[in-house]
Amino acid sequence: MAPRLSPNHPSNLFNGLIAPLIPYAIRGAIWYQGENNAGSGNPKLYNIQLPVLIKDWRQRWNQGDFPFAWVQLPNFQKRNPDPGANSNWAIVREAMLKTLALPNTGMAITIDVGEEGNIHPKDKQTVGARLALWAKAKVYSQTNPSSGPLPGDHHISGKEITISFTQADGGLVAKGGELKGFALAGADKKWVWAQARIEGDKVIVSSPEVTAPAAVRYAWGDNPDCNLNNGANLPASPFRTDTW
Repeated sequence: MAPRLSPNHPSNLFNGLIAPLIPYAIRGAIWYQGENNAGSGNPKLYNIQLPVLIKDWRQRWNQGDFPFAWVQLPNFQKRNPDPGANSNWAIVREAMLKTLALPNTGMAITIDVGEEGNIHPKDKQTVGARLALWAKAKVYSQTNPSSGPLPGDHHISGKEITISFTQADGGLVAKGGELKGFALAGADKKWVWAQARIEGDKVIVSSPEVTAPAAVRYAWGDNPDCNLNNGANLPASPFRTDTW
């Protein structure tokens, strides 16, 4: 196919779909993409690509840091019981989480509404509702929860790692039973499933198999089994404290 006819050729989608809109005023943007990046050979590039895209659009429109929200990739593919399994989908989700460092940005967490065998899950109503919560709270100054729990600081004390969370509206909860989805590793980088308990806006993680924990992960997988929510019934973002 001639490069000018291929939608996957560099800049073709931008020139055809975005560039014609730039003369017009913009109130904000919603971005739902990343599946192809998770399936590519280097998903770590998304840590650069998403922030660059946001900054580029804001520069081109020249209307300041207009609101920009995106959908974090949902759960997908067969569940892997190995707590140390590699996951390109988790890496792209992490890039999306880190991009919240940019001003006036938000993210709809959808780790609970995907489908194992469908890369484009049918439930878009929940996705839209979670995006709307962020817009109502952060763009239109309404007093509603705007996100599921987001990881903050963590510290290691003896055999436990404690993680603090923001966006714990109504308190952290384990949806549907015992808290799950956390894994621990020591300096040997060998991951094991761990026990976790909630104390206020914190989660304390431990395992008898890891006497000197070095890092913790939550919902780190293509299709993780996880259930940490806040009181507004919004799921927590997957995350890790290591850079291994």
